[in-house]
Amino acid sequence: MDENVFTYAEMDERSDALAAGLAHLGVGQGEQVAMLSPNRTELLELFYGVAKTGAAQVPLNAYLKGDFLLHQLRQSRSSVLVTDAAGREALAPLRSQLPDLRALILLDAAEDGEISYASLFDHGNTPPQVELTAADRMSILYTSGTTGLPKGCVASHGYYCRSGEIIGQALEVTEGDVLFAGLPLFHSGARLVTVTLPLIYGIPAYLQGTFSARAYFPRAKEVGATLMIAVGAMGAAILATEPSPADRGHKVTRIMCAPLSLDAQATFRERFGVDPWVDIFGQTECMPTTLTQLSSDRRDPNGCGIGASDLDVALLDDEGNVLDGEATGEICLRPKTPYAMFEGYFENPTATLEAFRGLWHHTGDYGRRLPSGAFAFVDRKKDSLRRRGENISSFELEQAIDAHPAIVESAVVAVASDLGEDDIKACIAASSPIDPAELFDFFKNNLPYFAIPRYVDFIDALPRNGVGRVLKHKLREAGNTAATWDFEAMDLVVTKEERR
Repeated sequence: MDENVFTYAEMDERSDALAAGLAHLGVGQGEQVAMLSPNRTELLELFYGVAKTGAAQVPLNAYLKGDFLLHQLRQSRSSVLVTDAAGREALAPLRSQLPDLRALILLDAAEDGEISYASLFDHGNTPPQVELTAADRMSILYTSGTTGLPKGCVASHGYYCRSGEIIGQALEVTEGDVLFAGLPLFHSGARLVTVTLPLIYGIPAYLQGTFSARAYFPRAKEVGATLMIAVGAMGAAILATEPSPADRGHKVTRIMCAPLSLDAQATFRERFGVDPWVDIFGQTECMPTTLTQLSSDRRDPNGCGIGASDLDVALLDDEGNVLDGEATGEICLRPKTPYAMFEGYFENPTATLEAFRGLWHHTGDYGRRLPSGAFAFVDRKKDSLRRRGENISSFELEQAIDAHPAIVESAVVAVASDLGEDDIKACIAASSPIDPAELFDFFKNNLPYFAIPRYVDFIDALPRNGVGRVLKHKLREAGNTAATWDFEAMDLVVTKEERR
């Protein structure tokens, strides 16, 4: 990762020793080990080391705090947390509410009652002898909530291998490739693809510690990358940088970067000499769901590919009927083979059954069928948001906003962003006036930076239907007005140094 380079053999030895140290602490099958940190080399060691103990790993968004963090640690029943100094600070007010958490391992200097990460390597190099199969639990990956709190997707070892292999096939990876990526290692895309793909295909991989749009292609050139993996928001940020005569001075032949608009694809191709591969759709529950091989004649710049070979993918109406032809409906799927998708939601059978109603997994996303036979993503059916590459539960965000003493109720909706995903607007009913700087300070101290609304509207009451459901479409239709606060225009922003 960045300046730290290991061979696969060296990483194997390091993770063996780490697994031995974790086993010395009693970590093993049936337990969950959570990780809370931005990208750093230790997260890669933990990826392999925790797996060798047979325990399940729970990668948490490094910027979680407050109830966001509490929910995922508590619901996953994590018994061990590996974190850094900033994570320790975020955990401090929550510790008494986490009875299952028995050990705190510090990546930075440890204090009394804590275990230093370095000390885990003091117990020899022999990992525990654990019998694992493809069906065993590799991790619990939290996805955004829809009508409730985020749910933990149980991902098997087999699912991890399947995701990396099938995307590698579509990207036509060869032994001469070199991968470069800048995704955070708490993201399902990074774990299911960025880490597993190079391991399966035996190619070098370089990870950017912190995503930098300006340094993305220059760094790719330095490491001799031929293959890059990014998400749409990263692609938009790269395109927003100042063009340079050196933009084509690289060896990259393929970049997986979805979603990108047709205009953005054309600009990317012209500027960097690389045709972005956008023919993919997926979610934590099934990555990928649709895709088309890089060199296939069926590639469609308007679409996100065809159903993966190990899946049945269809569009269903609200009654659960499969739609034929060039229709629009909810993207649904079911596996043809084992390990083609997640195993269900951790300790949440009700949510699992609801998602698989009618024996189809419902993605909560609308799509349409194109004349080419490819699918195209249309919009989110579920009430979640996506900002700066992060999925955000509107339900969870509204709960956190409503904790402000002067706020009676709130609703958040998506507003189009220049970066191609969402900005967030909070519509708030308040019991007394609130100062913009005070409200922003409350957001900054209680919300992950990526979930802080950019826009705020104050209204008398939220519009509701006859059964009390908030009519968010009316809030979206109202748009921004002269009375709408724009925190960015007020120069109220979270700097990179303040994100944690």
